[in-house]
Amino acid sequence: MDLRLRRAFSSFPTGVVAVCALRDDETEPIGMAVNSFTSISLEPALVAISVANTSRTWTKLAAASSVGLSVLGHGQEQASRSLSSRDGDRFDGVRWVAQDSGAVHLEDAALWLTCHFEKLVAAGDHTIVLLAIDDVQHFDDIEPLVFHQSRYRSIVA
Repeated sequence: MDLRLRRAFSSFPTGVVAVCALRDDETEPIGMAVNSFTSISLEPALVAISVANTSRTWTKLAAASSVGLSVLGHGQEQASRSLSSRDGDRFDGVRWVAQDSGAVHLEDAALWLTCHFEKLVAAGDHTIVLLAIDDVQHFDDIEPLVFHQSRYRSIVA
């Protein structure tokens, strides 16, 4: 069933979102890529992501007071792959900007959201993370990166 569900879920095209913050030493970033992102509410401004309970990165990100969500842009496939890797420097070759709050955003993204954690909800082998939005920066000229059927794709006008 697991493989059938994985294939079925891949039929739904999603964006790719980098979730990043500064590490405890406040000089180096930590982050991961997720494709389980959704808008929740306009008032209050809320979004949600879903993270695997087995994620080693999530346990470190969960301690951050502020996180940056970057909706990746077309051409950022390598950044997504790097942020999804289990080994090595996830930010090697990835251009990023740290905010005063400790949130980290990726350059060339289609959207930046600066958020803080609102609520965590246990959901099977994942945790649903509800995030309150503190700031928004939208980049209209950047097309988003799309993930569909386990492949990166582009939106064609």
